[in-house]
Amino acid sequence: MLITRTPLRISLGGGGTDLPSYYRRFGSTVVSAAITKYVYIGINRTFTDDYFLKYSELERVRDVAEIHHPIIREALTLHPIGPSIELVSLADIPGGTGLGSSGTFAVGLLRALHAFKREHVIAHVLAEEACHIEIDRLSRSVGKQDQYIAAFGGLNCFEFGRDGEVRVSPLHISNQTLHDLEERLLLFFTGYSRRADSMLEDQKIRSDQGDSAMLENLHEVARIGRCVRDALEADDTRGFAALMHEHWKTKRVRSEGMSGDHIDRWYDIALANGALGGKLVGAGAGGFLMFYASDPPALREAMRREGLTELRFSFDHDGSTVIVRD
Repeated sequence: MLITRTPLRISLGGGGTDLPSYYRRFGSTVVSAAITKYVYIGINRTFTDDYFLKYSELERVRDVAEIHHPIIREALTLHPIGPSIELVSLADIPGGTGLGSSGTFAVGLLRALHAFKREHVIAHVLAEEACHIEIDRLSRSVGKQDQYIAAFGGLNCFEFGRDGEVRVSPLHISNQTLHDLEERLLLFFTGYSRRADSMLEDQKIRSDQGDSAMLENLHEVARIGRCVRDALEADDTRGFAALMHEHWKTKRVRSEGMSGDHIDRWYDIALANGALGGKLVGAGAGGFLMFYASDPPALREAMRREGLTELRFSFDHDGSTVIVRD
């Protein structure tokens, strides 16, 4: 029995510019943080000559090519370890909620497969393998920040070069700023979920076509991402909150369906009850609203009255890791 634990993430700045359709032309900077909500992958050797898969569905097949789950199928194609395998996935938070669950799942699965084969693998290689599966093999319109922050953990600045190289730099922030963020960054579930790749397909198509409105929007998001890095490293958390608000105003006009009447109303209520800035985490259209609050109790009470559930979290500093090996 082998079990891996891989963190989900919140995007702090520059999200959306980590798609190849953008950074291969202009480069980009994205700031992300891993949180203490996880995807767990378990692998166990069985006595049956098949693959027994347990996630939100059940599969029992005799050949890897018959596997319905695309990431599992591609990962087992790249890392053949079966048959006679039971593979189980559990998650603290369901997919489609803007916390990077697809990339986290891919990284956690690959970490488990390498460990099952007794292979050492560094975080950078793990992230690139996960990106290769989702972007190259499955042709999904997703970026790279989810896979990288899941593999590395912590609070990081990712610089995506036009040549495809990714530079990873830990944010140089004080313990005071770290604790301030853990105390004042609040997540509330909107009750809506969606597939990130479907939301990002429009962005990819318009970027590839050279759509000026889309590219100008992404240029502004990239600029805000660099400012977020600078503000946090200067211990200016209120400046960071203002930049989040600026990011959200820019992001919500990027694509049709990015927000909605309910989300806009909750956002306005939050600003009137202690939030200094916020945004939808992830590609948009649902998932979690994240706010930086000057008065966390007042904001919690306002969101509670609106029926929104808070997700309490702190930051994960381990990244994807093996927690059980028997």
